[in-house]
Amino acid sequence: MTVSLEQLRRCHVAVDLGAARTRVYIKGAGLVVDEPSVAAVNTRTGALIAVGTFAEQMTGRTPDYIRVARPVTGGTVVDVEMAQRMLRHLLGEKLRRQLRRKPGLRAAACTPHDSDPLAQRAARETLMGIGARRVELVDTLIAAAVGCGLPVEQPTATMIIVCGAATTQIAVLSLGAIVTAVRLPVGGDAIDHAVIQHLRLQHALMLPSQSVRPLQLALHGNGLSPMGPESTEIHGRDVATGLARSVLVDTAAVRDAIHTPLTAVLDGIGKVLRDCPPDLVADLAERGIMMVGGSALLPGLDEMLRASTGMPVHIAERPDVCAILGLGAMLEGQIHPMVLDPLAE
Repeated sequence: MTVSLEQLRRCHVAVDLGAARTRVYIKGAGLVVDEPSVAAVNTRTGALIAVGTFAEQMTGRTPDYIRVARPVTGGTVVDVEMAQRMLRHLLGEKLRRQLRRKPGLRAAACTPHDSDPLAQRAARETLMGIGARRVELVDTLIAAAVGCGLPVEQPTATMIIVCGAATTQIAVLSLGAIVTAVRLPVGGDAIDHAVIQHLRLQHALMLPSQSVRPLQLALHGNGLSPMGPESTEIHGRDVATGLARSVLVDTAAVRDAIHTPLTAVLDGIGKVLRDCPPDLVADLAERGIMMVGGSALLPGLDEMLRASTGMPVHIAERPDVCAILGLGAMLEGQIHPMVLDPLAE
């Protein structure tokens, strides 16, 4: 999965197929697509009904013959045909015509760290569905580090945490390469599941499929810290009767439920630091940790990591789009690696 910057400069389009959102960057035009990775299909006819935001709004509200599919899980394409159809409709006819005018269309895609050959092949086949003749794969950690402005090409350590919907990736970078990294099956979806399970077990309350995010927003007074509101009123459906009802939820208990999946992130940081050379750990104590990804916006998460690690923790300016912007910067030729000339003998 190693690719040179010279090869990336020849690419015309960059795609970040995430479990939550799909983003497309076109060289010279910038970020043109930023939509949920969701497609709604009529199972009787096989026709595609909706993609993106409208398809996400249909989740849990469709009749039996309409299936809402998510063709990407954890940054890996699990349904290539559906992902191709979704991507073509997200681009639209106008953008597809522009891409078809390029006979030797080259594309670049973000893939999770340490992805297996099958996942890489699925990503390539998905982009070939929009007419790409060649597809270059770039590690999400490298692209996100470039997108948030980290000096990855310098001989100093930088730690980055990519907090995605289905996975969390943690890495230490130096001289434009990954020194040590780990990928954890914990992300924003695991936090949602923890909240749903807590309300179901403790309050016999079922939430609509799209109301977990508002619940987290209600806790966002000070996020995971104890300075937030003491209680929050939650509306849902009673497990036993099926009737709508409201309960007053102790936010401290919900914060405890959210803490449980986040302990795996702390364990991952500890593992990366243990595998890292001592000189680079000394750099990290001064430079700290950079957080990117949509789940990095959970207020209080940076404070929890700061308290647990003792290192400075920063959140990128636009954490949700760092990976695709970094890939776009590579396409535009804005990144210049440090040149290491061999010493003359």
